[in-house]
Amino acid sequence: MRNICVIGTGYVGLVSGAGMADFGNSVICTDIDRKKIEMLQAGEIPIFEPGLKELVDRNVNASRLTFSADVESSIRDAEVIFIAVGTPMGENGEADLKAVEAVAKTIAKNLNGYKIICTKSTVPVGTGARLEALIEQEKESEFEFDVVSNPEFLREGSAVKDFLIPDRVVLGVSTERASDIMKAVYRSLYINETPMVVTNVPTAETIKYASNAFLAVKISFINEMANLADKVGADVHTIARAMGLDGRISSKFLHPGPGYGGSCFPKDTEALVFTGAQHGVNFQVVKAAIEANKSQRNVILAKAKELVPDLKGKTVAILGLAFKANTDDVRDTPALEIIQGLEAAGASVKAYDPIAAENMKKFFLPNLDTRDSVLETVRDADLVIILTPWNELRGLGLKDLKEHLNAPNIVDARNILSVEQLKEFGYNYRNVGRSNI
Repeated sequence: MRNICVIGTGYVGLVSGAGMADFGNSVICTDIDRKKIEMLQAGEIPIFEPGLKELVDRNVNASRLTFSADVESSIRDAEVIFIAVGTPMGENGEADLKAVEAVAKTIAKNLNGYKIICTKSTVPVGTGARLEALIEQEKESEFEFDVVSNPEFLREGSAVKDFLIPDRVVLGVSTERASDIMKAVYRSLYINETPMVVTNVPTAETIKYASNAFLAVKISFINEMANLADKVGADVHTIARAMGLDGRISSKFLHPGPGYGGSCFPKDTEALVFTGAQHGVNFQVVKAAIEANKSQRNVILAKAKELVPDLKGKTVAILGLAFKANTDDVRDTPALEIIQGLEAAGASVKAYDPIAAENMKKFFLPNLDTRDSVLETVRDADLVIILTPWNELRGLGLKDLKEHLNAPNIVDARNILSVEQLKEFGYNYRNVGRSNI
């Protein structure tokens, strides 16, 4: 068992802290946001993530997981300190490391023994060396420390499973001492023979960006194939399935739609391009994926205008606001640009999302007309656009739904509805990569 402090109780920090406690470690999750800490101490979870409350409650009840707003004391009490604060995208695409550097300075002021300072936040290559120099400069004692990179690979909506049963654990270390302690942190996974990639810090930092950029390329690629399929009468689902049967390709992330969003892919691809430019490397493939993803929003808007050429004065029902199902995250969600495009064309928009509606209004569209149910949203609509593949939307009763609409027009941007039923019940429809089958 190791004494661990996780600084930052956002998506990554909270899941990671609870997960490491579940591995038998003693974990303090700390944050300068007192309201968030008070919520956690009261048993409330500030983010929506399936299974997270159960994981947190289990480890709080076992006295392995605690929460504190006293960051400095939490640092002093820990042997391993995980930095899990935000690294948002800056103006030029670079990762904004202000929060990470502020945490590093606080750690330096409270170095009261040997400690491992581990970056869990997604940071560009070279950050480990940067933090090491900063802490060395700021520290007020002679105690030694090691900077480690331990990138996260958590998918929103299945993050708890991803942490507890990961495909791999990446550890970027520079000393044998740090390596041994980090393996002890993940001892439960080590015993279960989870692949451990132990490498140097720059390699570990790069692995995270390489993984996310490659997946973003796959998404952008299949969306472009879907756009071709629409033109030639092909079925992109069959194309993706046949591609996925090739072991060199695999079926993962070959799902066409309105483009990727969320907190990782948009900023990580931009950050990788920025880092490449700093070192004289032109990431042409990643740049193309970024541009293709931006264009995909316009593809969905174009499909809407194919069904309703003049949107002025028309009512459009948006079903799904989160960038993916099983999360309340609306950062870089395709829904934002699509709604703005519809409103710019003169349409009146009503929207429904079972989880993310409040966040969309809070962070981006305060005047958005959100409703509490699908039927309330689609009533008297001239067009329905499905943007998030929530399970409840997969089971829409198309026959009954039609009775509530002004006109039976649907853009299924997630391909979750039955094409046969859309035809049977007389809908005018567009989807992604199978509109003409």
